[in-house]
Parts: sequence; C-alpha cells; structure tokens
Amino acid sequence: MSMRRIVVVGASMGGLRAAEQLRAAGFTGQLTVVGDEPYRPYNRPPLSKEVLASEVTHAAVAFRMRSSVEDVDWRLGMPVVSSDLAARWLTLLDGSTLAYDGLVVATGLRPRRLPLPGLEDRRHVVRTLDDATRLRASLAPGVRVVVIGAGFVGCEVAATARRLGAEVTVVCAAAEPLMTPLGPDLGAELRRRHEAEGVRFLLGRTVTAFSTGISSRTAADVVLSDGSAVAADVIIEAVGSTPCVSWLDGNGLDLSDGVLCDADLRVEGRPDIVAVGDVARFPNVRYDDVCRRVEHWSIPTDTARKAARTLLGVDAPPFVPLPSFWSDQYDMRIQSFGVPGLGADDIRVLEGDMTSECAVGYHRDGELVGVVLLGLASAIPRYRKLLMDATPASV
Repeated sequence: MSMRRIVVVGASMGGLRAAEQLRAAGFTGQLTVVGDEPYRPYNRPPLSKEVLASEVTHAAVAFRMRSSVEDVDWRLGMPVVSSDLAARWLTLLDGSTLAYDGLVVATGLRPRRLPLPGLEDRRHVVRTLDDATRLRASLAPGVRVVVIGAGFVGCEVAATARRLGAEVTVVCAAAEPLMTPLGPDLGAELRRRHEAEGVRFLLGRTVTAFSTGISSRTAADVVLSDGSAVAADVIIEAVGSTPCVSWLDGNGLDLSDGVLCDADLRVEGRPDIVAVGDVARFPNVRYDDVCRRVEHWSIPTDTARKAARTLLGVDAPPFVPLPSFWSDQYDMRIQSFGVPGLGADDIRVLEGDMTSECAVGYHRDGELVGVVLLGLASAIPRYRKLLMDATPASV
C-alpha cells in the first residue's frame, strides 16, 4: 500500500516514538501527530516524584525533539473524538477532519475515578502535567493527604507528599501495598519502609463516600467500608487507569481492554492501522499467545519500533519485548524486568535480603518470568540478560 499521509493519534511518548520510528524506517510522506494536551510530548513518571516535589514545568520533563521529526505537523490541544476507519477519516473536537493512508493508535490511558460524588475541589489524579501542577499547589507541611490506592502511582505520590511534610494516609482494598505486581512479602516490606517515614496505611478497606464535616467541623472526610472516616484536605485517587479508545467506537473493533492487535501490532488484521504503547493489547510470544496490555515505560519505545515497520511493510524480527519498569520511593529504587505477575504463585528471593537489598524472582511452571530488584543496582545487567536469554514460549 502506498502511504502519503500517516496520522498518529496521541502526542505522548508513544506518539513521539512512533513518529521517530516511522522516519527511521524510511517514511518520507506527511506525518501528523494529534494530541489532546496543549504540550509537546513529555515524560510522565517524574510527575509523581521529583517534579511534583519541586517546580512543575514542561521544560523539566519535555522529551528532546530529534531532527528527524522537525517536519511533523503537531495538532495539540485538539483530541480526535470519532473515526470512520472504513473511510480512513478522523474527526477532531472542533469539527475539523483528517484523512489518512496509515493510522497509529497511541492514545494511552486516562486515570480511573471513583464513581462517588462530593469533594470535587479536593480530589486529584496524577496523569498529566496540569494534574501535577494543580496537586503541587495543594501540598504543604501539615496538610492531611489521603491517597486512595497503593499501586506504584499511589505509593510514589505518598512518598513525595510525606517528604513535603504532609500527613499521609493510604487507603487500599488489598492486604498489602503493591500486592498485585510484587506479591505479599515484598509489598509488606515496602509498607514497612513507608511506615518508617510516617505514612499510615488503612488496608483491606474501600472508600464508600466523600462527605464534609463527619470527623470535625472543618474537615472533609473520606468514608470507608468499615464505617470509619479519615479527615482529608487533599484526596488523591490512584485507583488505576483505563484505555482511551472511545474515539474508535462504532468501527467493529474489540475495545474491551485497549485495542486488540496481532503479534505485529496490526489492529485486528487491518493493514493500515497499528497501535503502540499501553493502549495496545497484543501477544508477546516470549511468554505465550495471550493478548495483554503492558503499562510499562519501556513499552512505547518497543512497540513503536515494531509498529512502524509493520505499517510500512518493512521486514522485522519477531516481536518479543522484555517489559521493564522502575519506581523511586524515598531513597529506594525498585527495578523490574519481565512479567512478574505471571509468576505470582511462585516467588523466591534470589539474592540478598528484603529488609535491605534483594532480587526477587517470579516463576511460572518452574521457569523464571520476572525479576524485581530492590536496590542491587549492580545486579541489573545480570538479571536482565538472564531473562533476555530465556527461550521464548513460541516463535
């Protein structure tokens, strides 16, 4: 297929990497990137950590623009609201339209919100630069912060708020923080470290309501499933994310969890559409043929490289990425390779001690499928190579 114009929908890291990889793969035609935020692509992980703790500016987190994408047509602050994939036609919020020969879906995620009314002026999420700017203005010594959710974003924001002097309470339905990605033992150790910094955890409880003045005249309250209430000046909802796919409704796609793709990141067999980043649900034959979304920082770059070549018909090796992520909380770094969640039933300490520094292995059917390191920076190359060298389940 001859492609004169490719449109990338999504102007975050995935969209930028897709544009770069399309140029690297030889595409010389018109390239348009459309995004709902008014900013050029920027790095999101620092928003919950060092950027939130200091001055929040776009310059502090913006990605460097390579010369290969200097001619890209950036349509920013104007999201795509609907599409006609049969006609290869996109409609933007202002009613304008874009035609394309090739389409890259890179719209990523939006934060999930609790379906509860009340206290909207105190409730925050952390996904965009504007989110971080608004939250940063509310954080100060002595401010009572309630973080709902104890995943990576929740724990990182809790650590940042605590270092800024806030009184921090984390509410979580699970028995330990980070239990799903890391398991109960490592989750318990991370809770212990947060508690040593002064964070309070209310585990095994959910939020049932937001109200004003239950615990005191001036407090706003987060009401919990056990009937208790926690006073809050600032509420941070860190209860996961949902893929941004509504603009693709009505085209007969499987959008039940992101955009369904094949192993080449082609959207349901369509030769003119690919998907990249954490909106893409694809099989990684390094592990099996199950289609999964992967919400890791490495995935936009990995998927963009493969998707660009698929869209342009350029030969490329089988796509078997090794997912990786990291999390900085206080002075500790958590580094992960592989898919620890696939080995949640067989978790072993491979090296060191959880109370200091350690490497934890996650096994499926006796095979190592993921490693999480707490510290042990010098061991990162060794464990990464160990997982990279593992034989894929099927290629």
